[in-house]
Amino acid sequence: MEEQQNITALQAELEELRHQLWEAQETIEAIRTGQIDAIVVNGKNGHELYTLKTADYSYRVFIEKMTEGAVSLNYEGIILYCNSQFASLLNMPISKVIGMPFQDFVPEESKRNLRRLFENSWSKDCKEEVLLRTCDLEIPVLLSLTALEFNENMALSIIVTDLTAQKKTQQELERKNAQLARMNHELGLSNHDLQQFASVASHDLQEPLRKIQIFSNLLKDHNRKTLSAESKRFLDKIMSSAKRMKTLILDILSYSRLSAANNIFEPVDLNEIVKDLLEDFELIIQEKNADIRVGDLPQIEANRGQIRQVFQNMVSNALKFSKAEEAPVIEISGAYLEEKSFAAPQQSEGPYCLIRIKDNGIGFDQKYQNHIFALFERLHSKDSYEGSGIGLSITKKIIEKHDGLVQAWGIPGEGAEFLLLLPVFQEKNTQHVSTQEDLIGRG
Repeated sequence: MEEQQNITALQAELEELRHQLWEAQETIEAIRTGQIDAIVVNGKNGHELYTLKTADYSYRVFIEKMTEGAVSLNYEGIILYCNSQFASLLNMPISKVIGMPFQDFVPEESKRNLRRLFENSWSKDCKEEVLLRTCDLEIPVLLSLTALEFNENMALSIIVTDLTAQKKTQQELERKNAQLARMNHELGLSNHDLQQFASVASHDLQEPLRKIQIFSNLLKDHNRKTLSAESKRFLDKIMSSAKRMKTLILDILSYSRLSAANNIFEPVDLNEIVKDLLEDFELIIQEKNADIRVGDLPQIEANRGQIRQVFQNMVSNALKFSKAEEAPVIEISGAYLEEKSFAAPQQSEGPYCLIRIKDNGIGFDQKYQNHIFALFERLHSKDSYEGSGIGLSITKKIIEKHDGLVQAWGIPGEGAEFLLLLPVFQEKNTQHVSTQEDLIGRG
């Protein structure tokens, strides 16, 4: 009889415990979903009631739905509340997370630092990165801590931001940056070697080429009367090829030197540059009866020698690719623009200048506008027009070293126009290399 009474009593006690557990779970769920805004915790001073002053249903739903973890702690660091995102981060049910000390989720070596962080957070807002450890995994997170006032107590509110993706991205970025630094270093060494090779090769090639030219001239002079017409034609081809090869060697050397990082900028009056060039081209201008019309050009900061080479290439091309039956007309004009775009409106004393070089020569098909700036690219045979095919490549590289842009327009049989867009001022001691942007439009 006594044993039966004990069994009945134990069953009643078990049923009561089950009821209490069910009530606890219901209470936790109600707090989590915003149905109530209080929790009773058995603390050092007995049972303590925590009630949020400003808690309402919408606020609780917002906390529950946010993509970051949200946690509230009492002064002892016990978790009074957490949202689903924090429990999901730890891969644990909410019922097991609530009531546990927060420090149980950090590595042993970080607990001292965490306690210091908590102590500081009661007096001021704090942020710090820590590792959360759960299920043998370590998760980098950012803790944003703020002390909140309850009815008669204080609680520490923590927003937990998962940094896993950010850390992976940061590590990948650091890896890419290191890889880019190595590639830049290797490219620098390669460019240096290329410049050295071009310089040595050009010097070594010029010596035997000079002998070819000298002995070809001697052969022609000493045997002028005895050489047959066919032999003279062969000799002229040798001399013509040697001349083109010398031009090609000098152009390759000039192009390779443009890869040097150093660039000295100074005030340059483009009017003076063009005036000097026209004096150099005086004979060919008279020979072709060319009409060169030069407008007022701006003064810019530039490398004088390189900019002179640009105008030399432009004027030389305009004279070279003129029509046999019509005298060349070359127009050179300048204007200031308000921004780095060919379509930008003009602006008096703007930060950029646009140089137009227009001719009435043989022109070119617009579909080749990008090809004409490629190294060794030619749209006409070397028998029809002299040159190495490097001039416009040099021009483009110089303009880009000045942080500028170049664009070409042409119509077969009607002429060509080249647009040079340059900054008026350069940043001192800074190397600018800007990629050729596809900025369509003619100002």
